[in-house]
Amino acid sequence: MEQIKLKGESIKLGQALKAANLVDSGVMAKLVVQDGLVKVNGKVETQRGKKLTNGDIVSFEGETIEILQ
Repeated sequence: MEQIKLKGESIKLGQALKAANLVDSGVMAKLVVQDGLVKVNGKVETQRGKKLTNGDIVSFEGETIEILQ
């Protein structure tokens, strides 16, 4: 499980996917999120701009990201 430390109060889902190197670009992040391939806290998330905060868990293609403060 990869961990991403927040620099502010939140990070957008697309930015988190890029920061964890799970996608190569913002366009790719947009596509995988819109296609329903990404889960946040166990639920499919289709908003690339979804704000993630401390404790959120993101899953994509068998990889997991934990968001930490």
